[in-house]
Amino acid sequence: MQDNQEYQYVKRKQSDYPLSLKLEIIQEIERGNLSTRGAMIKYGVQSRSTIIDWLRKYGNFNWENQTPSYMPKTPEQKLLELELKIKLLEKQKAFLEHQVEQADKKAMIFDMMINLAEKEYNIPIRKNSSPEQSTNIDQKKKKR
Repeated sequence: MQDNQEYQYVKRKQSDYPLSLKLEIIQEIERGNLSTRGAMIKYGVQSRSTIIDWLRKYGNFNWENQTPSYMPKTPEQKLLELELKIKLLEKQKAFLEHQVEQADKKAMIFDMMINLAEKEYNIPIRKNSSPEQSTNIDQKKKKR
C-alpha cells in the first residue's frame, strides 16, 4: 500500500520549477547535450510542452523565423531565401492568373446565357439604369 502512495501523480505548474533550473535545462538543450525528452527524464519535468514553453520564453531560438537569434545569416543563405520567395511568388502569380482566366470565361458564359435567355423569352433580364439614377436613389435615402 505504501508503494502506491509514493508514486502518486502530482500535478505541477511551471511556477513550481525555479528559474535557475529552467535556464540550466534550456542551456543543455541548446548546446545539444540533451533532447527535450532527455530533459524530461533527467530533471523530472512532467511534460515536453512545458520545456518547449521555456525554450520559447528563455531560449536563444527565434521561433518566428525558425533560426537561432545568435546566428546571423550568411549572404548565401539570404540569397537562397530570396530565390525561394521568388519561386513561391511566381507560383502564386500563375495560380491567380489561372483563376482570373477562369473567372473571365465564366463571366463571358453567363453573359451569353443572359443574352440567349433575353432573346428566347423576349424579356429584359438586365437592369438598364444609368449612373445618374443610382446617385439620385442614394440621395433620396440620405434625406429620409
